[in-house]
Amino acid sequence: MGENLARNVESRGYKVAVYNRTTSRVDEFLNGPAKGGNFVGCHTLEELVQAVKTPRKIMMMVKAGQPVDDLIEQLIPLMSPGDVIIDGGNEFYKNTERRTEYVESQGLLYIGTGVSGGEEGALKGPSLMPGGSEKAWPLVKEMFQAIAAKVGPNNDIPCCDWVGPRGAGHYVKMVHNGIEYGDMQLICEAYLVLKEAAGLSNDELYDVFDEWNRGDLQSYLIEISRDIFSVKDDRGGDGYLVDKILDKAGAKGTGKWMSQLALDLGVPSTMVTEAVYARCISALKDERVRASKVLSGPTFATSGVKLGDKKQFIAAVREALYASKICSYAQGFVQLQAAAKEHDWPLNYGDCAMLWRGGCIIRAKFLDRIKEAFDAQADLENLLLFPFFKDAIDNAQSAWRQVVVLAAQAGIPVPEFATALAYYDSYRRAFLPANLLQAQRDYFGAHTYERIDMEGKFHSEWLELRKEPKE
Repeated sequence: MGENLARNVESRGYKVAVYNRTTSRVDEFLNGPAKGGNFVGCHTLEELVQAVKTPRKIMMMVKAGQPVDDLIEQLIPLMSPGDVIIDGGNEFYKNTERRTEYVESQGLLYIGTGVSGGEEGALKGPSLMPGGSEKAWPLVKEMFQAIAAKVGPNNDIPCCDWVGPRGAGHYVKMVHNGIEYGDMQLICEAYLVLKEAAGLSNDELYDVFDEWNRGDLQSYLIEISRDIFSVKDDRGGDGYLVDKILDKAGAKGTGKWMSQLALDLGVPSTMVTEAVYARCISALKDERVRASKVLSGPTFATSGVKLGDKKQFIAAVREALYASKICSYAQGFVQLQAAAKEHDWPLNYGDCAMLWRGGCIIRAKFLDRIKEAFDAQADLENLLLFPFFKDAIDNAQSAWRQVVVLAAQAGIPVPEFATALAYYDSYRRAFLPANLLQAQRDYFGAHTYERIDMEGKFHSEWLELRKEPKE
């Protein structure tokens, strides 16, 4: 991504100095992809800093954590007051909060920016989510918005704007990645249900996803999933490549961060958590293979479940996917709102949605509706309450419930669909059984409880008040 970002910046009319601690990589870059371009190759950090005009903008694309701190310490003595250090990696937002304060104390400016879009996005136009020292934004705004993806009727709205102070940019990128986790797992569950229940071939799955990508589900992830179903084995074997790939997934940490921080904030980001767990259980491949020889359950063929009309079932899976997707984004924005309140970040949620409209992994037509929702009601508590999304859920939920029930009856795991539905059903209810939970806590631990008919906190002597059990 670092190489492609450098090429992107150069393609917009800028002269770019490049450095890699493995200096041979610099030479390979200059003699390869960058050949003939307006680049300066540097073999030391000193050369890099000296090659850049003040106020300097030095962007790091290195592994998160200690390597970033180490590089900052090397850069600070070489730079001048007012210069900008930029971290474009997937960093934990608290590190960016700390680094912003530290770098500013050294007379420099600091930006922690989310960069989404993968290698292709980095080259052709990523989504950028910058935060940090606000005085740094005017120094990089023109360049950042020049290299960012563009959207809008005239393709002139950059998917890049200032997010907020300190770690706000990296927090927004983390939520982006958490939503990405949920989106990917939802699509995988739709694939599994269509494959095992409806018996769709890869060719048929291609056609279904192609159709979905022309409607409300239009998105980068639906598009690439469609493409994947068309790719034959590229190692000389028969059949399709997707069927040869081991069903064992990993994670780099941003989904886990979002889940952990949701618990800290007390917000129910259940879908990113379930998506992380889905990857965790997929990683137990050898254990699952052993368990499959011992544990029993239905298959679609043995469950007795009647599929009905195949076209109607495919449409039902589409509705389940769409409704679940709405819940996933709703949770993500609720967490952003809670974090903004916690850290005093002046986030604009409609603008956040537009940052993700192009260039990034979760880019989708759907995000225009989120922008409309927050433009109409800046303090919207939950996207589920906005008329467009309420109507969409109302129209989808019958099919959504049918898909979850059928999958359960047929032994097809759809944890993300089911978690989304449970979230929706919990959020829409005025009453949940937490009254019994509070009674239990007061019974065994004197944690107290509140009443619906009196003000204050109460404790009861449950052992004294209880009905005596029969002998």
